[in-house]
Amino acid sequence: QVQLVESGGGLVQAGGSLRLSCASSGRAFAQTFGTAYMGWFRQAPGKERDFVAAISKIDDSTYYTDSVKGRFTISRDSAKNTLYLQMNSLKSEDTAVYYCAAQRNYYSDYTRRPGYTYWGQGTAVTVSS
Repeated sequence: QVQLVESGGGLVQAGGSLRLSCASSGRAFAQTFGTAYMGWFRQAPGKERDFVAAISKIDDSTYYTDSVKGRFTISRDSAKNTLYLQMNSLKSEDTAVYYCAAQRNYYSDYTRRPGYTYWGQGTAVTVSS
């Protein structure tokens, strides 16, 4: 059973920074980093869960939704089985529950939720203005 566990959320003032972590564990944990993409999604109250960022296991290419480009950075440490999301210059509209996700099988559209097999439980980020 693969498990993804996020941490690092909290309350921060606008303009501040947070770093989210997503640790993978379980007997088949290697699968989470044996897949094409890992990513971060977020869900604001009353809204859909939307794509934020993804990183390719093949070449570490990174992809971001337009609203976070230049402010957020996705990275991974395979040795630690951990995915990160560095969030800088936070805005009130970044307030959401953030979820990490991993593909088990390659799915080319990394922005779509159905392509991801494994999900964490989420960590809440609140940005006060």
